[in-house]
Amino acid sequence: MSSPVFTLNTGAKIPAVGYGTWKSTAEEVTAAVEYAIKEAGYRHIDCAWGYGNEEAVGEGIRRSGVPRDQLFVTSKLWSTHHSKVEEALDESLKKLGLEYLDLYLVHWPVHLNPDGNHPAFPTRPDGSRDIVTDWPLSKTWEQMEAVYAKGKAKAIGVSNFSQKKLEEILPTAKVIPAVDQLEFHLYNPQHGLAEYLKSKGILPQAYSPLGSTGSPLLSDETAAAIAKKYDVPVVGILLGYLVAKGIVALPKSVTPTRILSNLKDTVTAAEKLTPEDIKLLDGVAAGGKQKRFIMPPWGVDLGFDNWE
Repeated sequence: MSSPVFTLNTGAKIPAVGYGTWKSTAEEVTAAVEYAIKEAGYRHIDCAWGYGNEEAVGEGIRRSGVPRDQLFVTSKLWSTHHSKVEEALDESLKKLGLEYLDLYLVHWPVHLNPDGNHPAFPTRPDGSRDIVTDWPLSKTWEQMEAVYAKGKAKAIGVSNFSQKKLEEILPTAKVIPAVDQLEFHLYNPQHGLAEYLKSKGILPQAYSPLGSTGSPLLSDETAAAIAKKYDVPVVGILLGYLVAKGIVALPKSVTPTRILSNLKDTVTAAEKLTPEDIKLLDGVAAGGKQKRFIMPPWGVDLGFDNWE
């Protein structure tokens, strides 16, 4: 089973269903990545320095035996690295054992103190995040454009950027972000932001598309009813809904049967869903189920309307 593909604003093709590696321990992710690529048919691997498992992900990629040019690999710039983008990218490449990334993202629109009391999550004496408050995001993006120009990243983009945060970089950007990776799912569809991204030529990507830990969206009655109608698993409807709307889905699991289902059933469901089904699913959150599951305590306004 292979994923359908979308086209980035660079002209490159990106598989619409990727394998996510967030919250997977180094001990389990190597075998999971190898299985996802070699057995299940994934060709899109999403990882990040901030996940703390890039070396193990890279080992899984190598063990798969699939040629590098057949894979689409993404990693992300962590918040303590905004002032040293190329150095951070080089570190990720070394850990992954790769010569380039297909996509490199700014993980969060927040610059944390690179000289603070922790390499990833520095804090102030009061326990709040130690944020560099006078750092313009445009300076981060200039460095992202530089590594893109060098070919170390074939495409660059952002993650967790609201329209407000995007508009801090777009006026001076020489390269428009290829994607914005966000918490998109049935209960947090962010319809307005998705349309804004598409109007700018920025491809939306969905992390935690099943609602994060425990996959709480699998019990949704509307998704379950549509799944029953088409005789496919609910997971296929939840992920296929995103793909059918032109959003890259990035599910994660370390269980082989689920890894396989997350791809196979998504492709099947995306082909079956009708405009009427999509409209019905589009209204679920507005019907009283709007919810975010990922809300780190940054302590700053990221510009999301429903960040609670």
